[in-house]
Amino acid sequence: MTTITGEQLARIALDAGKLVMEVYSTDFDVERKDDASPVTEADAKAEVLILAGLKAAEPDLKVVAEESASAGHIPEHGHRFALVDPLDGTREFVNRNGQFTVNIGIIEHGKPVMGVVYAPALNRLFVAEGPDTAWQADVKPGEPVPASDVRRPLHIRKCPDVGVTAIASKSHRSPETDAFLKKFKVGEIISAGSSLKFCLLGAGEADLYPRMGRTMEWDTAAGQAVAEAAGAVVLTEDGTPLRYGKRERGYDNPHFIVYGDVAPI
Repeated sequence: MTTITGEQLARIALDAGKLVMEVYSTDFDVERKDDASPVTEADAKAEVLILAGLKAAEPDLKVVAEESASAGHIPEHGHRFALVDPLDGTREFVNRNGQFTVNIGIIEHGKPVMGVVYAPALNRLFVAEGPDTAWQADVKPGEPVPASDVRRPLHIRKCPDVGVTAIASKSHRSPETDAFLKKFKVGEIISAGSSLKFCLLGAGEADLYPRMGRTMEWDTAAGQAVAEAAGAVVLTEDGTPLRYGKRERGYDNPHFIVYGDVAPI
C-alpha cells in the first residue's frame, strides 16, 4: 500500500495555501453555515485541492473533511484515515489578521501520527513527519517544499522560571479557560488563532494551551500531531489522551489541554 509522506503533505498544504491567499486578496463573500459559523469560497476551493492531492498520494486513504462533513458526506473509514480543515480560523481569515491555517492530519488507531499545519499569510509551515519527528520552515504559498538544510526541528522548550506562557484562543476565550489558568504560575498570556496555538507550543514559543470550548476533530488533528511530535502532551480534562474517530460524538472533541514542559493538573 502506498502511504503519504511528510513531503507530500507539505506540498499539498503549500498549494492549498496559495489558493487560499488568492481568495484572501479579493473582496470575497462570507456565507453562514447552519451553526452560524462563517465560510468562504477559500474553504471550498482549498478542500477540493487537498482531497485531490491526498487521493493522488494515497488512493485508499479515507478522508473526513470539514466542508464535506458539513454537507453530510462522511465516509466509512478504518483505523487509518485523514482529517482535513482546508481553512482553520475562518473568522481570522474574514477579519484579515493572518492567523488562519491549512490543516491535514493523518490518524492511526485514534492517534494523530502525521500532520501539516500551514499559515500562508505568515509563511509558516509546520510538519510532523511521524510521532517523534517535526520541523518548521518559512515558506511562501506555492513555493517548493523547503530543503532539509532550512528546516528547523520542533521541540518544546524548558518551562521558564518566571512562569508559563499560556496561549489562548483569539476568538473563543472562555471563563473556564481563565479559571483553569489560575492553577498555574502564569508569566504571560498570548493569543493566537486556529491551530497555530498547537504549533507555537511545539515551536517553544509557549508552554500551555487550554481549550475549554467546542472544537471538531479536523480543527485539532494536524496541530496535535505537530505538538506531540515536538514533545507536548495533549490530554482531556480527565487526564486521558485526546483521541480521534469519535463518530458517535459527530467528530467533536471534549475540552482538552496541551502541555509543554508543564506537569498536567
